[in-house]
Amino acid sequence: MTWFGPGTLGYEIWIARGVLLNGLLITLSTSALIVAFGAIFGLLAGLCLIYAPWPVRWLLRVYVDVVRGLPVLVLLFFCYYGSALIGMDVSPYVAGVIALAAFCTAHTAEVTRGAFGSIPQAQTDAAKAIGLGFWGRLLHALGPQALRRMLPPWINTAVEMVKGTTLLSLIGVVDLLLATRQAISR
Repeated sequence: MTWFGPGTLGYEIWIARGVLLNGLLITLSTSALIVAFGAIFGLLAGLCLIYAPWPVRWLLRVYVDVVRGLPVLVLLFFCYYGSALIGMDVSPYVAGVIALAAFCTAHTAEVTRGAFGSIPQAQTDAAKAIGLGFWGRLLHALGPQALRRMLPPWINTAVEMVKGTTLLSLIGVVDLLLATRQAISR
C-alpha cells in the first residue's frame, strides 16, 4: 500500500500545498492581529471598568455585556454587511478582524476586571501604606498578581479566536478551512 501515489491523501495534500500554506498564513496572521488588538484594548477597557469615572464604566459595561451576549457570527455579519449599509467599502478581511477583535476585547476586558477584582483590598491598602502612587500600585503590587490570574483565561480566549477565524470563510476570507475545502473539491 502506498501513501504517496496519485489518488492518495498525501499526494493530494502535496499538490494543494500552495493553497493550504496561503490559507494557514492568513489564519495565523488574522489570529495574531485579533489577539493583539483584543489584548491591548481589552486590558485598557478592563482597567477602565475598575478605575474610570462612572459614565465611562457604564458605557464600557454596556459594550462588554452586549458584545459578549452576541454570537460571533452575528457580530461578523454586522461588521461586514452593516458597513455596506452605511456606505463604507470594507474588505472581508478587515471586517473579520474588526468583528473578532471586538469580541476578543470584550472577553479580555471582563477577564481583566475579574482578575483585578479578585485581589484583596488589603493588597491595595498595603501598597498605599508604603507610599506607592496609582501607577506604582498598578505596576508593582496589583499588576503581577492580576497577571497570574488573567493568563489562563487569556490563553483560552486566544485559542477561541484562532478557532473563530474559521467563521471568516463565511464572508469570503480564504483561511485554512476554506483553502482545505477548495483543495478537496478539486
